[in-house]
Amino acid sequence: MRAAEPHRAPSGTAFRTSRDLPSASLLGTGTPMCAGCGGLEAIRQVYDILGDHTVFVNAAGCMTLLSVYPFTPFRGSWLFTAMASASAGAQGVRDALDLQLRSGALPPEEDLEVVVLAGDGSAYGMGLSPTSAAIDRDLDFIFLCYDNEGYGNTGQQYSAATPHGARTATSRGPAGDPGYKKDLFSIWVANRPAYAATIIGAEPLDLARKIEKATRIQGPRLLLALAPCPTGWDFDPREADEIGQLAVDTGIWPLKEYEEGRVTHTVTPRKLRPVEEYLSRQGRFTHLFRPRRNEALLRELQEGVDAYWAGVPAPEPPTDD
Repeated sequence: MRAAEPHRAPSGTAFRTSRDLPSASLLGTGTPMCAGCGGLEAIRQVYDILGDHTVFVNAAGCMTLLSVYPFTPFRGSWLFTAMASASAGAQGVRDALDLQLRSGALPPEEDLEVVVLAGDGSAYGMGLSPTSAAIDRDLDFIFLCYDNEGYGNTGQQYSAATPHGARTATSRGPAGDPGYKKDLFSIWVANRPAYAATIIGAEPLDLARKIEKATRIQGPRLLLALAPCPTGWDFDPREADEIGQLAVDTGIWPLKEYEEGRVTHTVTPRKLRPVEEYLSRQGRFTHLFRPRRNEALLRELQEGVDAYWAGVPAPEPPTDD
């Protein structure tokens, strides 16, 4: 039995059941992405709802590989930027579109949705400052982050999104990465955007409703997608959807949204499955189970999730004192 159940379909949505989801994909096939890429799964679903009147401003990262010059798999427009510059690039694109609209050179029906496409290295790290500035300017854009919790395009080094205890190419100690995953959703919420939501490809109905809502709103909007990564997380590509579902069912990846000053959960676990069901399926956490179980760290990770869902602050990280 599923441990999480979506809320009742909100009024006014076109996506009441899975039968209402798009049956054909806009994103072209044959891309050189890794098999089972959770980021690509989420982007494909997002694009099907957004439609081809979309321009993607792509920060350097895994999804840069979608473009093989002179082609991209998108039916609409695509622009490449440096890793830190996508939000600034989105400002330029949006300004140009607005000028064309005001002059009458571009009819309103030909306007484009401006979407930043960024990995966690850009979104949580080097691109965060220009993104904050774009929010401050109330830029009308969607920021879509595919979060595979590391610098996946260059060998899965740790990033500001790497979870505590995960082993990466640069975090190989017996307890994995000593840091703690940055809460990008809360950082955006603190900046009072027009909308923010977490999504995952394993929950396509929840994802579709959030994209539908985001397209009806103007201003800065965040879509933060957890992107299970078979290559970086070390699991069989065939299991990508199961890993994504476990992230939701264990409470590791809360599905929620922010609008009009309020955060609400859109998928609520009835009973949380143990966190180790999610961790044990990924090679990046093998050291927590073999050659001997790291009971202290497993307990810390479980208590952090339990505390979140209990509505109390997570335990303070240990100090060096």
